[in-house]
Amino acid sequence: MEKYGQILLVAMPAFFVLILLEKLYSWYKEKDKINSMDTVSSITSALTMVTKNVLGLSITILSYGWIEERIAIIYITSTWLTFVIAFVVLDFSHYWIHRIEHKINFFWNSHIVHHSSEEFDLACAVRQPISSFVKIFSFFMIPAALLGISPAVIATIIPIHFFAQFWYHTRHINRMGFLEKILVTPSHHRVHHAFNDAYLDKNLSQIFIIWDKLFGTFQEELPNVTPVYGITRPMRTWNPIKINFVHMWLLIKDAWRAEKLKDKLQIWFKPTGWRPADVEKKYPVFKIEDVYDFEKYKTKKSTFFSTWTYLQLILLMLIVGYLLGNITNIGSPNMFFYGGFVFIYVYALTELMDGSKYAMFWEILKGTFGFAIIVYLGDWFGSDSFYSPLSKLLLAYFIKSVCVTGWLIILKQKNVSLQKTVA
Repeated sequence: MEKYGQILLVAMPAFFVLILLEKLYSWYKEKDKINSMDTVSSITSALTMVTKNVLGLSITILSYGWIEERIAIIYITSTWLTFVIAFVVLDFSHYWIHRIEHKINFFWNSHIVHHSSEEFDLACAVRQPISSFVKIFSFFMIPAALLGISPAVIATIIPIHFFAQFWYHTRHINRMGFLEKILVTPSHHRVHHAFNDAYLDKNLSQIFIIWDKLFGTFQEELPNVTPVYGITRPMRTWNPIKINFVHMWLLIKDAWRAEKLKDKLQIWFKPTGWRPADVEKKYPVFKIEDVYDFEKYKTKKSTFFSTWTYLQLILLMLIVGYLLGNITNIGSPNMFFYGGFVFIYVYALTELMDGSKYAMFWEILKGTFGFAIIVYLGDWFGSDSFYSPLSKLLLAYFIKSVCVTGWLIILKQKNVSLQKTVA
């Protein structure tokens, strides 16, 4: 966990700087067509994901190391070529994992978060899930295990493989010549994130586009079909924690409501989006039928609201950064209290962004929990040893944040009342 945290301490700031630069470029070139609340939602999603991962909140049923020990036929010495072979094998396995996530109802839940944005930008790249608590796909690495490739090699290339998927989440890079034949490019991935009929569930490769061309899932970006981003059943929320479980909750409700036992069982393994006919008729769910005729999710925001939201986001990033850099010193069980605070913080912030009637409750809960941590530990997880007034500043922030949230909610209610009066 400590090594993972150290890697993220370097990678996260780099990614966030690139996201900001793209945002500035979008504003300069197109007067910023990307919704800023969508960007914040994507980044908070990333922060919940790294928090969950650094706390080790997942279980691997079959680890690569366990498989490699039992089926290796030969053992390849770890040279640069070994890393190349392992990288290709990993990419091949992830093509099939990705394909399963797109094709089977149950597994779509862990991937839907990444597709939930109605924009396509670098921030979308870091919109990652927290709902995959059980890892079961290690068997796709059997080719590497047969060659006896060391688990240490696999552990090294996994973050490289993940980070290498960041750059192509952008609308600002066009076709890339001969690279289009080898690598996944922004053009290929724009197709993947679009839900136009011509593009749906296409270009599932993550680094080498060759897998799509070999297995029939490749689709070129068409000049006469503008990609429309998002999912057919839009989430209508900025809250990444909610987004992680909306699809699963629908599956649970549909399985419970289905009259036939067969439907209760097969719903989990049917193609993505399938619902029992009786349930779909009685409990319809909104679905976008025309990709060119729907309204993107937006919430009204003032300049002050946007500024406050970004300040909240910056502080949250610093809080998560402190966790990543001091996970060993924080230790257990305190690191789980820390993680719980991060999740409450994200929930409170994004509920406010949604204009939820529960935003005040979550903000008070955040402030109360943070206050209790400082009282219980004497400071913010040892941070006073670095900067002695920090805990006092955090206490002042918790109070101010509750007050500002309350004020913003009151302003919103007044605006709603005024609009009703005018109407």
